[in-house]
Amino acid sequence: MIGEFKEFIAKGNVMDLAVGVIIGGAFGTIVKSLTDDIIMPIVGAIFGGLDFNNYFAGLSPEVTATTLEAAKEQGAVLAYGSFITAVINFLILAFIIFMMVKAVNNMMRKEEPAPEVPAAPPADIKLLEEIRDLLKK
Repeated sequence: MIGEFKEFIAKGNVMDLAVGVIIGGAFGTIVKSLTDDIIMPIVGAIFGGLDFNNYFAGLSPEVTATTLEAAKEQGAVLAYGSFITAVINFLILAFIIFMMVKAVNNMMRKEEPAPEVPAAPPADIKLLEEIRDLLKK
């Protein structure tokens, strides 16, 4: 069983997957920062200073706070603003991954050599083919 486990771990696919997960996590952090620190403030400025992270609905009458952090301390809240931010993060990440896959696919198509056109047969072969065709008639 240990031998099978070592074989499984040593396969290239497992290592590729591990590298992909690590890079994906780092990339997710970059996209989260892009969304939270650049895009959402711009969206908030366009819509009059909205901060989606502080959009919530209190699920109990005790929740009277105006910020999400304070409201969570008072009781249960439905933080739909955080969900909106997460959806925007996902859409940005999905679009960037789509563009990366599209670019890789375009590079792969360009790298494939075009099928070679067969060279014209030499004159003596062509003459022999004509003779053969005449003899068939």
